[in-house]
Amino acid sequence: MDKQLITLKQIQARLAEAIKNSGLTQSEIARCLKVSQSNISHYLKGDKMPALDTLANLCKIIDCDANYILCQN
Repeated sequence: MDKQLITLKQIQARLAEAIKNSGLTQSEIARCLKVSQSNISHYLKGDKMPALDTLANLCKIIDCDANYILCQN
């Protein structure tokens, strides 16, 4: 069984893509998540990853399937 493992870099790239494609500003997303705008900026740059609960809520806010972010489809 030689399955390709998912990397953090792939997840970060999909997260950044989804945030950019959402049409929402970093400030709008931050306000909805009750985090600082700099956190959203870090997610976009791949410097940080959100906690699991924050990721789940972020997916709801930007209307993106978490399975896509996690490279499951």
